[in-house]
Amino acid sequence: MRVTTRLAGGLTLLTAGLALTACGTSTKAAPDATAPPCRTASLTWTLSLLAGDGTRQGTGRPDARLTAVNKGPGPCVFAGYPALEIHNGKAESVEGTGRGRPAPLVLAGGAFVTVDLDYTRRGTKGADDSWCVRQTEASVRAPHDTRGAVVPVTDAHGKAATIDACGETLDMAVPRRAPAGS
Repeated sequence: MRVTTRLAGGLTLLTAGLALTACGTSTKAAPDATAPPCRTASLTWTLSLLAGDGTRQGTGRPDARLTAVNKGPGPCVFAGYPALEIHNGKAESVEGTGRGRPAPLVLAGGAFVTVDLDYTRRGTKGADDSWCVRQTEASVRAPHDTRGAVVPVTDAHGKAATIDACGETLDMAVPRRAPAGS
């Protein structure tokens, strides 16, 4: 709970706080409410392809997963979609896009957040192969951060891989907390 202090409202706030304390309810804000925003540099990022053979296309399962781990000792707030861009040099690029406004997630130190990705692979029926990006790395940024990081693309086993995506966007699912090791 955020409080704006004003001279006229101070007595009312104090009275409300005393009444809640008398009932056994604390007025202290949750420790997570004061956590700073997650920053790109305080997260360890991975971009993993979930199937390299194109078998997931059209199955409703994600093609890839972007994962970030809070490597800091304290919590941070992951509020929104991360920025994700895959470039062919200075030419074509494919960018991650999400829909709506996801709820902020508080990540304790060592906690994971994942974002499932769907994209059109080169050679897929109906794909515009003239706008495809084939790359072994991607650029990522935490939500609302201005500094990015480069993350290598790996396969589901953690080995170096290449993403081959066509179109202008990759669809991003709502960020969600994930168990360790996801």
